[in-house]
Amino acid sequence: MRIGVVFPSNEIGGDTGAVRAFAQAAEQLGYAHLEAFDHVVGQPGDYAGRLWREPFVLFGYLAAITERIELATGIIILPQRQTALAAKQAAEVDLWSNGRLRLGLGVGWNPFEYEALNNDFTRRGRRMDAQIAALRTLWSAKVVDIDIEIGDEHIHGGGMDPLPARQIPIWIGGRSPAAYRRAVTLGQGWLSNFQDHLANDRAAFEAAKAELEAAAGGALPTGFGIESWTSPGRTDPDTWADEATGWAELGVTHLSLRTDESRRDQPVRPRSIDEHIDLLARYAAAVPNLGG
Repeated sequence: MRIGVVFPSNEIGGDTGAVRAFAQAAEQLGYAHLEAFDHVVGQPGDYAGRLWREPFVLFGYLAAITERIELATGIIILPQRQTALAAKQAAEVDLWSNGRLRLGLGVGWNPFEYEALNNDFTRRGRRMDAQIAALRTLWSAKVVDIDIEIGDEHIHGGGMDPLPARQIPIWIGGRSPAAYRRAVTLGQGWLSNFQDHLANDRAAFEAAKAELEAAAGGALPTGFGIESWTSPGRTDPDTWADEATGWAELGVTHLSLRTDESRRDQPVRPRSIDEHIDLLARYAAAVPNLGG
């Protein structure tokens, strides 16, 4: 199992020095990936209206100041974005980082963002199905023919340059029948969005994984990945290694640490950058082999 970190955008995202220090500390401590969330616009007082760095721009910066750590989105709200632009941005990040992007995608939950970005919230799932196929086509050839009817996007006889050096891995986030179906048929992994810790999340995770497996016809595709999150600041350090083992035994291939506490349901005092890095260091000391 590969263990990485969630970028605590709400707590340190406004301080460029803190962003750099967090990313470089995560890499130096041996974490496998750094994951960022996506909200383009939001309303005051709403979760989407908090401080969010734009993931592709953030990763362009992090690609230049890191060397090894994987850069993962958890998730990009793809249906509210222009497909060709998202394909171009993802390709650029993957090229600048020498193939370190893992592209997590989801449909989102916030109608305000869709209206602001001139896309249809009610048909976002069907739009994303078509967009995923279009991403892979755009990454494959410089001249393509693409029609995405929901959103009225059409490309005929052209494409983008440069192309990524590979097909960028796509993971799907969400816990709904549509998300499970999309993950096993269109993606290479599932972002489960459990984010407390194993003792509290085990039963719900096992139920969700059973639905995921059912959507796959009973067995997940070979090499299919599953990610969950955990909050080490909410548990005893003596339990961290056993918890990581427990997640791996449940089939989790990627575990991400949430060092922040700026959740939708639990607003508390934000941690300083030094406190975030200290938590990463203490976890790394307690749980060996973070890279899997």
